[in-house]
Amino acid sequence: MRIERVTAMGLLLLTIAGAALAGDATSYGEGAGEGELTPIAEIVAAPQRFEGREVRVRGEVSGVCQMMGCWMELEAEGARVRIKVEDGVIVFPEDALGSRAVARGTVQLLEMSRDEYAGWLRHQAEEQGRTFDEGSVGDPPYRVVQIAGLGAEIEN
Repeated sequence: MRIERVTAMGLLLLTIAGAALAGDATSYGEGAGEGELTPIAEIVAAPQRFEGREVRVRGEVSGVCQMMGCWMELEAEGARVRIKVEDGVIVFPEDALGSRAVARGTVQLLEMSRDEYAGWLRHQAEEQGRTFDEGSVGDPPYRVVQIAGLGAEIEN
């Protein structure tokens, strides 16, 4: 009887510890949904293959819009993608930096003129409190790969 109690207590403690290690997640928008995860590196390497498709991605939050919380960047295995949401519809918290997250949305490949791309880079620099260097624009093609976010779950 004593062995059964000790075993039961051990299993209970393991269950509690496992739940604590798994952590809770906060859901944003429609949440991250269920299903297969697409590696961020695959999307970045071949965005045309994924354009217009709904995907789920997982990574570490490496950037968050400091003005309105309207985007966050997820990074995994050296690749990074921005999850962009409609201003005010979903607001990603600034303190999510460094957290793990899963996001769901539609892959977009935005083709831009040099002026449009320079404006996009300038806006990014302003959001992050950096000065913009016109020389950072580089050579064409000017394109941005992002995910039009439907929802996400960020670990607490």
